Amino acid sequence: MIRIKRSLFSILLLCSALTQAQNKFNGNFEVLDNTGNPEGWNLRIKTQSPYIVKLDSTIKLQGKYAISITDSAGADYGGINFKINKRFKGKQLMLVGNLKTKNVTGGFAGIWMRTDGINGKSVGYENSENQALTGTNDWKEFMIQLPYDGREIVAINVGAVLAGKGTVWVDSLRLYLDEKPIDEAREQQANIYQALKDTLLNQNSGVDTIPLTPSTQKNLSLLGELWGFLKYHHPAIANGDYNWDAELFRVLPEVLSCRTDIQVSQVMEKWVDKLGKVPPCADCKTQPSLANIAVRPDYGSLFKNKIFSKTLSAKLDYILKNANITTNYYVGGLINIKNSSFLHENKYADKKYPDAGLRLLALYRYWSMIQYFCPNRELTTEKWSIILPAFIPQVIKADNEHTYVKAMVKLIASIHDSHAFIESEVREQDLGRYRLPFDAGFVGDQLIVTSSLKETFDVTKNLTRGDIITAINGEKVQSLINKYLPITPASNHGTALRDMTSVYLRRGIDSTFNLQIIRKNVPMTVVQQGLEISKVNDVYLQSHKPAYQLINTGIGYVYCGAYKNTMLDSIKTKFKDTKGIIVDMRGYPVDEMERTFVAYFKPDSSIFAKFTGRSISNPGMFTYEESAKTGIKTTDYYKGKVVVLVNENSQSNSEFVTMALQSAPNTTVIGSSSAGADGNVTPISLPGAITTWYSGLGVYYPDGTNAQRVGVKINKVVRPTIDGILTGKDEVLEEAKKLILINK
Repeated sequence: MIRIKRSLFSILLLCSALTQAQNKFNGNFEVLDNTGNPEGWNLRIKTQSPYIVKLDSTIKLQGKYAISITDSAGADYGGINFKINKRFKGKQLMLVGNLKTKNVTGGFAGIWMRTDGINGKSVGYENSENQALTGTNDWKEFMIQLPYDGREIVAINVGAVLAGKGTVWVDSLRLYLDEKPIDEAREQQANIYQALKDTLLNQNSGVDTIPLTPSTQKNLSLLGELWGFLKYHHPAIANGDYNWDAELFRVLPEVLSCRTDIQVSQVMEKWVDKLGKVPPCADCKTQPSLANIAVRPDYGSLFKNKIFSKTLSAKLDYILKNANITTNYYVGGLINIKNSSFLHENKYADKKYPDAGLRLLALYRYWSMIQYFCPNRELTTEKWSIILPAFIPQVIKADNEHTYVKAMVKLIASIHDSHAFIESEVREQDLGRYRLPFDAGFVGDQLIVTSSLKETFDVTKNLTRGDIITAINGEKVQSLINKYLPITPASNHGTALRDMTSVYLRRGIDSTFNLQIIRKNVPMTVVQQGLEISKVNDVYLQSHKPAYQLINTGIGYVYCGAYKNTMLDSIKTKFKDTKGIIVDMRGYPVDEMERTFVAYFKPDSSIFAKFTGRSISNPGMFTYEESAKTGIKTTDYYKGKVVVLVNENSQSNSEFVTMALQSAPNTTVIGSSSAGADGNVTPISLPGAITTWYSGLGVYYPDGTNAQRVGVKINKVVRPTIDGILTGKDEVLEEAKKLILINK
């Protein structure tokens, strides 16, 4: 996942559980509890290696007290949190606070605010990081805002934070809703949705079998398109007036009983009429400018089929043009929040093998969510609208839980997204509990042993680094690639091969693996015992890349998987006289890098990425809504060469940071294609206890180039070779050294 202004604060997503809800906002810290601490405040949002947080009666802005936060050895940030467990009527939250700092370095001091939804997940988050309070400052006032809707938000969390070193004092925090103090805000009662009262079909669909004919398949495809369209476009459903799963199960037998197209149209039109008349909307025709549209809606065959009558088509067109929806019972995230979450979706988790109606629902649900809320829908290899009819036979004919899950895995793989992780107990059983106890990767289409193993483990008698595996259990590797590509969720070929090695090729139900290998041009056969997955990590030598080091007197090196912002000052000192710095992004950052670290290489602030936001009022439309900037105007920046290393392991936040680094002068990116999966992930729950995800936020270069599936822009392609693996030579790193030392 990419991290935008939030990376230091994942702990804030959990801290609200540590604080009791309060009736009055104690923003001046004047009311103390029986322990002597400010009432309602959690002073330790990070319980391990906490910063020193205390009440201060000496340094304060007003009243008797302020709160001070001071760095502590072994920690990277700390802060305070106040939680309000209430719903209010209003539209805009505003937090204002005053901060004073002393010697803040390697991070920043700021205020933060988060809203939580009914499912306990974050709805909105903001902090004052972009206002960059560092160094020593007298009292200064800050303000941040968040959109608000009490129908969706059940808790408000606010606080202050210090990341890095130094001390910050906090005082006079004020929280407003629509410019009125939060203590004066009108409370809103929780909605009692009619959909929650409809529980008759919450366990089974009542449809055990679905006979398939070409006519039935065509009708079911239209039903799925109509079901998804109404779910996200009709105000009555958006208001939570209908349990839309149950309504599908009620209409499904009627559709299956139809014998003519006229009957199908009549049944579906009656279904639409049941929802009631949509009031006309005078301002619903407003559309964003063409230049601001990244992805347009697609309605499949809904408005161009020959089955629907003219009256039904006219009613659907009217709904499309007049659906004045700002919140949706089934879609989390306010109208101007870029990413979605899906609410009130029954998981049917006790049904490992769902009945035919539930299996069809799983297809409809997933297809519709991608159709209307996936920003990368148009990047699928096959047009997404044809996926629905193609998978109807596969889910209906699935005769047990294993074939059902395999069909769903193939469906999920169809979006070509390396963020499309899959959790399923049935799938885990099918994959097996044994794994070959070595690491491997592809050089081209050749599977190569790449890991270092403990010398005491017997695998070293069979396999060594650089061995080429040509067949596994009698199947050639190339055949296995062709077999598993359609069921490997991956953005591009490189990441498919990466994931295939761990998910399929090195894993099995049996503990014994028969391997055909080539070692130094000599073919041979080895029999290797696999280990239970929980024990595999015990056989690896711990590979270690330093967070930063001098490779020689002229070159610095930083590894994203170990770098922390508290190291930045030391890096600046150590690398001051180098000719260039290599930034190794062939891993996943453990700390925020796109702001303070990247700013080290830039003379000014500039945009390095822009995002697309989805629309609740116009599902399927994605527009450019915000840009990401990094850097500050300064003459004190690194002026040497910067070479960034990437490969298929550079995914999500690694790609986002690389894009940020590319906005700096003198930056060159080398290596091979990155994973092509950027953007915060969105979870989806499906019948049969399946959970999956997708990239829910569109991320583009400033020029409009979408890095999804393709990966980041690369200046020079450099790939590892088998010889390099045999000798332990990092050829990408060696090329980076040459680029820095060359006199240009």
